[in-house]
Amino acid sequence: MKKYSIILFIAFALGSCEDFLDRPPLTQMNDETLWVNENNVRLYVNGFYPNYFVGYNSGFGVDYAPLRGYTFNDDLTSSGKQSGFETQAPASRNSLLETAAWLGTYSGPTWDFAWVRKSNLLLERVEKMKDTYLQEEPYKHWSAVARFFRGFEYSRLVSVFGNVPYYDHVLIETELDQLYKDRDDRTVVMDHVYDDFEYVMTNMRESDGNIQYLNRYIAAGFISRFMLFEGTYQKYHFGNTEKAKKYLDQAVRAADMVIKSGKWSFTSDFRSLFGSESLATNKEVLLYRTYDAALGVTHAIASYSNTTESQGPAANLDLIRSFIARDGQPYKLSAVPNADKLDVLTLQTTRDPRFEATFWDAVRTTSATLLYADKFIDRTGPTFAGSTYPPQYGSSTNTNDAPVLRLAEVALNLVEAKAELETMGGTALTQADIDVTINAIRNRPLDQAAIGKGVQKTAPLLLSAVPNDPDRDATVSPILWEIRRERRMEFVYEHTRLLDLKRWKKLDYMNAATNPDLLRGPWVDFNTELPSFLTGTAKVNILKVEKADGTVVTFNGTNKAEMVGYYVPENVSNRDAFNDRVYLAPLGNNEINQYEEKGYHLTQNPGWN
Repeated sequence: MKKYSIILFIAFALGSCEDFLDRPPLTQMNDETLWVNENNVRLYVNGFYPNYFVGYNSGFGVDYAPLRGYTFNDDLTSSGKQSGFETQAPASRNSLLETAAWLGTYSGPTWDFAWVRKSNLLLERVEKMKDTYLQEEPYKHWSAVARFFRGFEYSRLVSVFGNVPYYDHVLIETELDQLYKDRDDRTVVMDHVYDDFEYVMTNMRESDGNIQYLNRYIAAGFISRFMLFEGTYQKYHFGNTEKAKKYLDQAVRAADMVIKSGKWSFTSDFRSLFGSESLATNKEVLLYRTYDAALGVTHAIASYSNTTESQGPAANLDLIRSFIARDGQPYKLSAVPNADKLDVLTLQTTRDPRFEATFWDAVRTTSATLLYADKFIDRTGPTFAGSTYPPQYGSSTNTNDAPVLRLAEVALNLVEAKAELETMGGTALTQADIDVTINAIRNRPLDQAAIGKGVQKTAPLLLSAVPNDPDRDATVSPILWEIRRERRMEFVYEHTRLLDLKRWKKLDYMNAATNPDLLRGPWVDFNTELPSFLTGTAKVNILKVEKADGTVVTFNGTNKAEMVGYYVPENVSNRDAFNDRVYLAPLGNNEINQYEEKGYHLTQNPGWN
């Protein structure tokens, strides 16, 4: 089977620069010799895959990678002062690289339109090939592929910058009014994206002969992601219900296309989704990235889950409290014995199985909060702790496959979009909707390791008895609160949390001044769980715990018995104050000045002037 992660194609760079040679080289492809058959089009498109379907990245790369990349949100805390949002506009926001570069505090791309240009070039070349080199069916398919990637890129750009200039064709250097036009309103851009996605869902192939090639269902899964983001952003930031309903309706139709196809199902245990050497037969994964040491395609994400490598930002008490007990109730309402105990060992068996599958079952000093995530490695990897790790578990030579798009995300996109539409006069959410999404996820099989620990499946969610969490944000309805909770449990360390906070207009959750649980870890009895911290003087006046009543106790060398409580990460403090301007990234001053030098104007985002 051909895998996208190992495909290299020199023609990938075509369209990024102009060739002024009078006579093209006879031994190399050029713009005239490339666009003459479908196979060449496919090869050109393969160049898009590493940029958009990043998986675990490669080597020690962290951009768009779970665990090492997506660490800026309210789930995770580091020792010392928490990393903050930008405080001023940068000198430059542009990037001339064509790698999957990103802005970590925005979970999206830099101010770079090279990939828009590549998509437009593909679309224009496919148009020229119509009838001569491509008949109607392949023409529609590859046009849909081009439109999909254009929509993908614009969706990400809009999530970071809001308004951006929209281009639907390849610009030439004499089109100054277009090259230096100001930003288009995000609704103008996303309406174009909506149209592209409509075309995709009608014209892209349902199968392209290889499960790893982009097809209509994979595209639809991503469409549900992007339109859920924009639909809820329009609702919560602008109160624009017209656009919100339009985009959310497309999200529902896209997700429904995947769910109702019956091609994927929740037949995998949770841990196998992330630590398996091969996802080829996993029925929950729509698209994955494969790694092969023999081909030099490896990553480092498993090694940072091996319990030995350090985890700087690590799970905090706020995330711990969000996990429901196995009876489906928030822990404060749960009837599960010991559900109110928040030590790591008890949490493993009282909580939803995703907790056990995400975190190691004892405190680890290699975690900033003492709660260590071993989600992205198989069950065997951590057993090598204290000895030499085989290459698949250490350094940057890991080879476990990376899920790029999972059925669970599509399902949770679907149920949230439907719930949001109901708040705007749409069809009421039904128990059947819950059953094929949240409850299907909760009914995943458990692996033997989890069963051996006493982990149990979580009870189903019933619309007739939605929990009313005493810790619920009062501005969020009980059903939306539970849907959002489900996303939080499902996607720890993955791509969603910061983007979710942005679209819900809830970045204030990241402020420890109003959410002090951000600066705490699990409940720890240092006398029994980590007595080494109480030996000698290394932790004197450094180790702190918070009691249940909020009192903070500092270890002074003689009060060992008092060192029981919520762990306070070393020297922890809140991030710098921030305001609503950080929902959008500032543009670079150089880019604004370049416009002015040409006699044009590029508008800065609000609050960054």
